[in-house]
Amino acid sequence: MGSLPPPSLDFSSVDHNSVKNGGSSHEHHHQEISRDNLLNLFTSQQDLLNHFFKHLDLSQTLEFARILLSSSGTVFFTGVGKSAFVANKVSQTLVSLSFRSSFLSPLDALHGDIGALSTRDVLVFFSKSGATDELLRLVPCARAKGAFLVSLTSVSGNPLAGVCDMNVHLPLQRELCPFNLAPVTSTAIQMVFGDTIAVALMAARNLSKEEYAANHPAGRIGKSLIFKVKDVMKKKEELPICKEGDLIMDQLVELTSKGCGCLLVVDEHYHLIGTFTDGDLRRTLKASGEAIFKLSVGEMCNRKPRTIGPETMAVEAMKKMESPPSPVQFLPVVVGEDNTLIGIVTLHGLVSAGL
Repeated sequence: MGSLPPPSLDFSSVDHNSVKNGGSSHEHHHQEISRDNLLNLFTSQQDLLNHFFKHLDLSQTLEFARILLSSSGTVFFTGVGKSAFVANKVSQTLVSLSFRSSFLSPLDALHGDIGALSTRDVLVFFSKSGATDELLRLVPCARAKGAFLVSLTSVSGNPLAGVCDMNVHLPLQRELCPFNLAPVTSTAIQMVFGDTIAVALMAARNLSKEEYAANHPAGRIGKSLIFKVKDVMKKKEELPICKEGDLIMDQLVELTSKGCGCLLVVDEHYHLIGTFTDGDLRRTLKASGEAIFKLSVGEMCNRKPRTIGPETMAVEAMKKMESPPSPVQFLPVVVGEDNTLIGIVTLHGLVSAGL
């Protein structure tokens, strides 16, 4: 397959005097990015990435993945410049998937950090050229520590590949940059390769959704798979409690002050009898008028409310609130066959928790 020509870009609108002067001109009104030029760039980048996919040696790649999978130590990644950012990111992806991994700065490694390496570890070098001095200086030091060395490079016959235990060639036709200089395609290839290997390792380890979520407790996915009702419910003094013999008008403060929009009606043993909501209050007032002053909560409460247990996942509580015949804003939390009340979970509380 022949090399792609450089992307055809129209530089006619560039202020060449500004370029000569280091780009100091403030006259930018005539600069433009045309739709055709932008489309051409994305099409060219797609062709360059397709070249990588078509020419990647799957046997090399499989061997590399198996080495990482069988490592009993830590998989370290290193690189210089833009490749360092990729190395760091791929390492972070592996960490998020429960693999022991870390980024090793080649400069810091030569000033003490190489002490982290051991004979059980794998050190992966990201380098387009395979000729970066900082990486080549690191090799004998890392080899002395007994680590297994792998280079991921895009230039054939490079010196780094010759001194590592293994090399994986990342096929690169050219950079998208019209001068074939800025590392914009090579780094994209490195990222795609590294993260795809990470997902292959994830599948090989049979990482469950729950295990993945445990590594992302602050995210919505993590919260939905980690948080239980007991983690987000209100309890004890936060609960709007009353007895069934209490008059409705005597419990208005309790009804409105706890931010739950309801009263939880219990007996002397804290067994849940029913619920009385602010909606029930409006309906009772409309139907009874002045008679409401003599009505007890027990006479008007809902004695078959939806309830939930403390060990239920919080996301299931939200689903239960939204289920037919009509949505509700809260669920009493009960335990045991006698429905002992221990808390309340509200829709507002679930939303506030990030669910």
